[in-house]
Amino acid sequence: MPKDTTKPVQKRGLALERVLPFLLIILSIIGFACAFIIMYEKLHLLQDPTYQPSCSINPIISCGSVMESDQSHIFGFPNPLMGLAAFPMVAAMGVLILAGATQLKRWAWLCLQAGTVFGLGFVHWLFYQSVYNIQALCPYCIVVWSVTIALFWYVLLYNLRQGHIKTPARLQPMVAFVQNHHLDILVVWYLVIAGLILHHFWYYFGTLI
Repeated sequence: MPKDTTKPVQKRGLALERVLPFLLIILSIIGFACAFIIMYEKLHLLQDPTYQPSCSINPIISCGSVMESDQSHIFGFPNPLMGLAAFPMVAAMGVLILAGATQLKRWAWLCLQAGTVFGLGFVHWLFYQSVYNIQALCPYCIVVWSVTIALFWYVLLYNLRQGHIKTPARLQPMVAFVQNHHLDILVVWYLVIAGLILHHFWYYFGTLI
């Protein structure tokens, strides 16, 4: 009799279904806290240009340099305000799921996915600007980047698994691969970002070893 290969996939699917609301809540709380700290420090800097943010440690780890850049308010207002608005909405969706709203409409999941796609693109743009143009890093921003990537990734996996995002038959093997190796892919994603940072700033970090 041929071996049944569907059971492990179902178990993994159920596991993600149970874990996702907690991921939405916990990651959003972390992201909100960091956005709040960045905004708090930014307000102090606006009031007093000589203020030294708590996360300005050295020439590279320098929140002040990031906060004073044009990229810190690309839409005409401080970037952290987007996080302060978006993260609570994501957390609220996680709370709704925990409260029993397990049959949310497909459009709600697609809206959440669209929001995470925007966030993903924006944090990668900020990563590029911070590393290659501003030449400084904000630790709280890095946490927000990491949280946003994880939110995008697991919302995408859930939507693919539940069929909210339709995939052609020819792409099903690739979808199955990312579902089975989701954590590996996420870790590699983070390592690539960390590697790019270390490579670019090695002229400084290398002197600390």
